[in-house]
Amino acid sequence: MLFTEKYRPKKFEDIKGQKNIVERIKAMVENKNLNNLLFAGPAGVGKTSLILVATRELYGEGWQENTLELNASDERGIDIVRNKVKDFARTKSFGDIPKLCILDEADSLTREAQQALRRTMETFSNTCRFCLLANYSSKIIDPIQSRCTVFRFKPLEKEEIKLIINNVAKNEKLNIDDKALDALIEIGEGDVRKIENILQSCVVVNKNITENLIYDLVSRAKPKDIIEILNIAIKGGFIKARERLLEVMLQQGLSGLDVIKQIHKEIWNLDIEDKEKIRLIDRCGEIEFRIVEGSDEFLQLETLLSNFVKK
Repeated sequence: MLFTEKYRPKKFEDIKGQKNIVERIKAMVENKNLNNLLFAGPAGVGKTSLILVATRELYGEGWQENTLELNASDERGIDIVRNKVKDFARTKSFGDIPKLCILDEADSLTREAQQALRRTMETFSNTCRFCLLANYSSKIIDPIQSRCTVFRFKPLEKEEIKLIINNVAKNEKLNIDDKALDALIEIGEGDVRKIENILQSCVVVNKNITENLIYDLVSRAKPKDIIEILNIAIKGGFIKARERLLEVMLQQGLSGLDVIKQIHKEIWNLDIEDKEKIRLIDRCGEIEFRIVEGSDEFLQLETLLSNFVKK
């Protein structure tokens, strides 16, 4: 079983972070009066877990009969709203509480589908409630947002992520050293699902999880390697920095965009003036745009390195 499913929260108390949101949803469930909801925030912070916990608490054993869960990234056309969603919404629930339709990745719905959904939400408000889960609330049309109670999720704090990792390590009998723990938190960037998937990949190789094992599996350069390359370039060693960058990219199998994102992050840790950091960040944005548009990534990365040499 995937760690992401095995360790999915079963009760409100199991959900880490988002304390205020959890308390408000719990109060709605206790009052048996769930509003139309819009959960917005980055991936892997507990949006789906929270609404699934709420449905189990609200409907009990009959939660599956009273719940329709769709992933809008797979089924995002207007026909899905007109047929599947509408057919579910118009039928009465098995109990006194309105049914619940969960639309995961709702920001992938087309505007036409969202317009149809708006009308469905309005027409069948007595028999069905809706919960929309989205990474970007700006992609949800205003008429739908005005019909929902909006909850904005934030990335989990470092200490909250440590609790989750330590819980997995304890149950799976893993040995994770401090450097590996920091590496997981750094790479995960608040996304617990991503961290659990990395852990499961590591377990296949070795239950003694180290920093080197993690970076080898995720195909990502160590921050100290990127810092080393940038410092060489700043000191005027363009050729040496170029060779070292090529070596790291080949060893880790990195793409140009992967490297650009890591360089962007490590610029703030360089011992240079803030004005110079701003100039280099500006160059990172320009080089990333060129690579996305199809320019040769090695040529563009060399161009970026030359900007670290040139002051």
